[in-house]
Amino acid sequence: MTSQRIYRLSRYGNLLLLQAADGGDGTVRKVRLLVDTGSSYTILRVSILESLGCDLQNPLRRLRIPTGGGIITASVVILPWFNCRGQFVENFPIVAYTLPATNFTDGLLGMDFLTRCRAVISVAEAEIRCPQSNLPNLPKTC
Repeated sequence: MTSQRIYRLSRYGNLLLLQAADGGDGTVRKVRLLVDTGSSYTILRVSILESLGCDLQNPLRRLRIPTGGGIITASVVILPWFNCRGQFVENFPIVAYTLPATNFTDGLLGMDFLTRCRAVISVAEAEIRCPQSNLPNLPKTC
């Protein structure tokens, strides 16, 4: 039987946010992500992925993604590792896109990650539950 761990989310109005850690080229970067069950993909700002040494010139593929504002085109690149709420993923495919200017988020945590880690979200309690996993010795994300 797998035990679950409960993590508190931060509120920004009606939005739910959390912190995660990303790594690449020996660099570790903490990011603040909007929990977005309406997004199929996890998205990080281009500038963050560049600082982690991700190869933006040779993406795995390019996607056309429907959004509330229309269709966007974005690159999918490999993030060397992604650590979020007790879930550690190596070589995580992530969408590189510069979101509209905000001061409260570095990207979106999408359904690709939430489904992969079998997350259960309680909006009323501002909590996310994920099965516990064995993590390598990496920086804490919260």
